[in-house]
Amino acid sequence: MLCVQPESKVTGFSMIEILISLLIVLTSVMGVAGLVVRVTQQDVEAAQRIEGLVFLQDMVDRIQANQQVVGCYSEGATGVVVGTGVDQIPDCNAGTASQAARAEADLESWGELLKGSAIQEGGANTGGLIGARGCITEMDAANGVYRASVVWQGVGPTVAPSNPCGQNLYGAENLRRVISAVIRVGS
Repeated sequence: MLCVQPESKVTGFSMIEILISLLIVLTSVMGVAGLVVRVTQQDVEAAQRIEGLVFLQDMVDRIQANQQVVGCYSEGATGVVVGTGVDQIPDCNAGTASQAARAEADLESWGELLKGSAIQEGGANTGGLIGARGCITEMDAANGVYRASVVWQGVGPTVAPSNPCGQNLYGAENLRRVISAVIRVGS
């Protein structure tokens, strides 16, 4: 008579099974972490774009309210640049003294907003966009066409903009963000 012993049942997990389970869990966690980082980055980009649009519309409204001296806002085809890294606002020599003073004050105020003066913490400007600048250029003075632009440094790379405002000031051109508005001033 042949005696056959029953197979012993193995209980628990083997080391290989545990390692494979850990690998699956870690891969999932890393995927979720990457997604969170990307969503946060996109949230910052969206918030910056909204703030840039607010700054841009502010300047468009100021120009339209003082359009008799629109040339003071642009200084011809070379344009006016305000904001980060710019300390001098050009003098306005057109229109009445009050119109000229208003144009200079508008540019000064816009420049300070772009530098982050809207939010201050401990006496330092902390609001605003990263390295924000504003440009106003004359596109066709004979027909009263001007372009106002707001430029800043984005968080992640995208496509390099064609608008020259702030060009070569943010490292890689695909980090530069620009929004613009064309302003038409009647004669």
